[in-house]
Amino acid sequence: MNPKRNLMYIALGAVALAAAGFAYHYHIGAVKAAKLEHAVAPAPYFPPGAIWTKDISHAPLDPQSDTIINWLASQGGGFGRGGKMQVDFGIRVVQADAKTPFVPFHKGPGFYEADSDKVSVFPLPAGGGIENQPGYQCNIDQDDCHLIVVDRSHGKLYEAFQANVAENAVSANFVAVWDLNRVYPPSGRGDQCTSADAAGFPIAPLLFSADELAVGHIDHAIRFALPNPRIRAHVFVHPATHAGNPRGPVEAPPMGARFRLKANFDMSKLTPAAQVVARAMQKYGMFLSDGGNSALTAQNDADTKSKYTDMDFGSHDLYDLKVTDFEVVEMGTPIRLTDDCVLQQ
Repeated sequence: MNPKRNLMYIALGAVALAAAGFAYHYHIGAVKAAKLEHAVAPAPYFPPGAIWTKDISHAPLDPQSDTIINWLASQGGGFGRGGKMQVDFGIRVVQADAKTPFVPFHKGPGFYEADSDKVSVFPLPAGGGIENQPGYQCNIDQDDCHLIVVDRSHGKLYEAFQANVAENAVSANFVAVWDLNRVYPPSGRGDQCTSADAAGFPIAPLLFSADELAVGHIDHAIRFALPNPRIRAHVFVHPATHAGNPRGPVEAPPMGARFRLKANFDMSKLTPAAQVVARAMQKYGMFLSDGGNSALTAQNDADTKSKYTDMDFGSHDLYDLKVTDFEVVEMGTPIRLTDDCVLQQ
C-alpha cells in the first residue's frame, strides 16, 4: 500500500486530541488581534504573480460549482467537525535569519524519496518548535508534526512533515525547500508530487496570521481542508499537484479546488476579526490543500512579535459560514493521480 496515502493523512483532527495534552500550547483556540497604529502586514512569501495572491473575486464559476456545493451541503456533511468551519491554530512558522545555525538532516523511516528535495542540512532557529509543540520534539506516530522554517536571508522556505529533532539533528519523512524568489508554474514542484500537504502546495503562504488580523487585511488565499471522504478520489486540479488519499465520489471537490465566499454574504454576522478572514475568502478564496476536520488553519502566534488587544478571534468565530455561502471558481481539467512524481528544478 502506498505510504504517502497512509502517512500524509494522519488526521489533522488528531490535533485537538494531542493539543489537549500539552501544558504549553501558545494560545491554541484563540488569537487576539487589533488594528494597531503601527501594525505591519507580513511580507509576501513569493514574488508578484504567485497563484496564492491572485484576485479571483470576479473569476468565472466552474461548471461543477453547484454540484459540488449541493453535494457537500446535502450529502457530504458540510465542512469538517460537525459540519462547521472550525479554525486550527497549531501550525507554527519559525523565522530564521542570516545567523541561524544549520543542523544535519536525516531521512525518517518512511521517507518520501521521490517527492522530497535533496537536503543534508536544515535551519533550526533557537526557541522555535514543531506544529502543536512548545519545542522541536514531536511524536510522528501520533501527529502530523509539520516543521516550517522561513529563511528570507537565503530566499528559502523549508517545510517538513513528520519531523522531529534529536541530538541536534532534524529528521522527517518528507521535506520540501521552496524558492521564495520564484513564481511557480501551475505544476508547482512537479505533477504527481506531494508536499508537506497532500495537494503539493506550500503551507506557510496559505496560513493567515494574527499580524494580518491586526492590520485588517489578508492578501492571499487561505489553506482549506476537508475530511477525506468529502474529497474526490484519484484526481487533482492545478495548482495542486497531488491528491493524497481522498475517498469521495465524483460530486466531491478535487484536491486543489478553489472555493470563494459569495460576494453577497452578510458580514454583519461576524466579528470584526472574522470579517477580515471572510473578505480574504471573497477576494482570494481558499485552496483545498489537505484532509482534516478543521476547515481552516491560522498560523500559531508563538513565533510572531505582534501585540494583541481588544479584538478576539477564536476557533469557532467562522461557524456562521455555511457550505452554501461558497462557490467554486473555474478549476480546469482534473488530472488523474498516478503518484509518479518527477520534481521540476
